[in-house]
Amino acid sequence: MHELSIREMSEALRDRRISSRELTQHFLDRIAHFDARLNSFITVTPERALQQADAADARLAQGADTAPPLLGIPLAEKDIFCTEGVRTSCGSKMLDNFIAPYSATAVRKLHDEAGAVLLGKCNMDEFAMGSSNETSFYGPVKNPWDETRVPGGSSGGSAAAVAASLAPAATATDTGGSIRQPAALTGLTGIKPTYGRVSRYGMIAFASSLDQGGVLAHSAEDAAYVLQAMAGFDPRDSTSVDRPVEDYTATLNAPLKGLRIGLPGEYFTDGLDAKVRVAIDAATEVFRQLGAEVRPVSLPHAALAVPTYYVVAPAEASSNLSRYDGVRYGHRTEGATSLEELYRKSRAEGFGAEVQRRIMVGTYVLSHGYYDAYYRQAQKVRRLIAQDFDAAFQQVDMLLGPTTTDIAFKLGEKTADPVSMYLNDVYTIAANLAGIPAMNLPCGFKTVGDAELPIGLQLMGSAFTEARLLNAAHQYQQATGWHQRRPVNFE
Repeated sequence: MHELSIREMSEALRDRRISSRELTQHFLDRIAHFDARLNSFITVTPERALQQADAADARLAQGADTAPPLLGIPLAEKDIFCTEGVRTSCGSKMLDNFIAPYSATAVRKLHDEAGAVLLGKCNMDEFAMGSSNETSFYGPVKNPWDETRVPGGSSGGSAAAVAASLAPAATATDTGGSIRQPAALTGLTGIKPTYGRVSRYGMIAFASSLDQGGVLAHSAEDAAYVLQAMAGFDPRDSTSVDRPVEDYTATLNAPLKGLRIGLPGEYFTDGLDAKVRVAIDAATEVFRQLGAEVRPVSLPHAALAVPTYYVVAPAEASSNLSRYDGVRYGHRTEGATSLEELYRKSRAEGFGAEVQRRIMVGTYVLSHGYYDAYYRQAQKVRRLIAQDFDAAFQQVDMLLGPTTTDIAFKLGEKTADPVSMYLNDVYTIAANLAGIPAMNLPCGFKTVGDAELPIGLQLMGSAFTEARLLNAAHQYQQATGWHQRRPVNFE
């Protein structure tokens, strides 16, 4: 059952060939059997899942023809989305004891409105800060394709769970590449929609002007079903955009003839692994054969995306994380003799090294005497990066390039070198700075020793062109079979 697509699962449920309880139990059994090897879940919710599955079966029995497509489909949630009555830790000791009193809008839309079943909450880099899923308080997540390697971060738990077929799809968030990068390293389709397309209400904040919720799934079709249910205006989120949501599944099969695809020259430099370049070139040729026109474009300020991001994101993180003080909720130190000591020790004990590093950087760039030199300048460069994309989309409909410079690296390989770790997101950060939609799809494999490791391809579009990106990805996947490959040790 775990090899079926979401559409196939939905059809089987509607035809009463399987029940949601049977499907849910199947995935719960897989989690129980395999997840000790991967550490992809922080919390599993079997009782809640089976109750939701029974409720879905009852709704299906009353009228399958009017049932939402996700009714009865098991999904996993990244542990950054508040879920009423369930621990929501954000991968941190700071929130290890936090039981959310309400659900994020994305969770409510998926489970209360669309009827999806909650399998559990997935592991992640602490407060979504990381590119390898090694900063979690609950330990690193392992890549199902090679358990000695990282799955990428910060949504590494969601990626590993879906790649190993412990869940058909999972929610994720992307601040600088945290959907697309783990999707690339685990052979998945992952989409970060336009900033404001998915509500951030109830999604624990890292960098508020960059964070955006999205989906990790095996295929563009599966991602379209889940994103359709998540997306939409939310008056409780001041950054949510009041704009109708397109039917992402309706245009999946539209032909690509006449589609204009741009290749940013700045993404094809010496830093790109040769075998990754070969896979991207081969994928580009497939798009040509499908009728797309491919031409070179330029993003002149692309090289400034990483330094700009690592001023803006830590600055916003230092502000957002100031609320964790040991007083209102979260971790509180024992034996403090003054309020200052309570603050200091609670934060020192509750936050890991990477979170502390980014808070300190952010506080520094916002401090008197450095705000103009760093933060204000970074915001000016951010505008230039967005203008580069605007100019490119005057010439083409979407951009194509690599998602990562290479395949998944070894666990522990980069933990002592923060700058090297930060450069893993060199191709993904710009889309967050500009607020545009972007997605990864698998386009090949690189053999390293006895392991075959996935290679990812990135598509980027102008604001609110998620349907076009999903259409292009789906057509590519109909012509290739990379998205159908599964890790052999998790069959």
